[in-house]
Amino acid sequence: MFRRNFLGLASAGLLALGLSGPAAAQDDFIIVQSTTSTQNSGLYEYLLPIFQDKTGIEVRVVAVGTGQAIKNATNGDGDVLFVHAKPAEEKFVADGDGVSRSDVMYNDFIIVGPPDDPAGVAGMSDVAAAMAKIAEAEAPFASRGDDSGTHKAELRLWKDAGVDVDAASGGWYRETGSGMGATLNTGTGMNAYIMTDRATWISFGNKGDYGIAVEGDEKMFNQYGIILVNPEKHANVKADLGQQFIDWVLSNEGQAAIADFKVDGQQLFFPNAK
Repeated sequence: MFRRNFLGLASAGLLALGLSGPAAAQDDFIIVQSTTSTQNSGLYEYLLPIFQDKTGIEVRVVAVGTGQAIKNATNGDGDVLFVHAKPAEEKFVADGDGVSRSDVMYNDFIIVGPPDDPAGVAGMSDVAAAMAKIAEAEAPFASRGDDSGTHKAELRLWKDAGVDVDAASGGWYRETGSGMGATLNTGTGMNAYIMTDRATWISFGNKGDYGIAVEGDEKMFNQYGIILVNPEKHANVKADLGQQFIDWVLSNEGQAAIADFKVDGQQLFFPNAK
């Protein structure tokens, strides 16, 4: 269970944050299509009240996998896209579905595993070598399997390791089709290795005797970006309000707020807006 029931909020999909602050007109809200990792970490619960107190604009977050968030935004179901799969984000803009893309913050991916470490990867920093060992040992591995930013990164790393996970699907390689928190719960229950973003792992309250097995490879860098959905394609997009949110997130104040967000004294995201 996540602290403060974050997992339940994420599984509900849409989190309408009725926050205190200046009285706002009924339409003074925006919808942000985003990821379960930012939601599960607690970042939005910390960040959005600061923004609303300043502007009176309510932010409603749809927390799904990055692939689904991009599909939703492509359909005009939202005003802002805030995700972590840079090539897919750049394609979203190139296709005319987004106005422009900006870096916001980063952290990294890690692989967590059980204490008996059946593949012998604990302490490794070469992620491709570690994943090759997991495959060779046919040690259980729980994948999100949901076209999220984490899943996209994981598939890229399996390819680097020379492992065909399609052939292993349903065997040692299990796809949950779920968000990060649900996959961590499932994976720890089946004694499997799991790739997760570090922020969700820090915030995850059901670690048991699991620990970080693989970390530190530059290939596990995890960049987040933000994009205004193109109002020329979708007349319902609240471009002015959405741009206010983007400008604030990229401002010194917004970047400082991201840096200040910590769980158990650990900083979860590192701002890097240019």
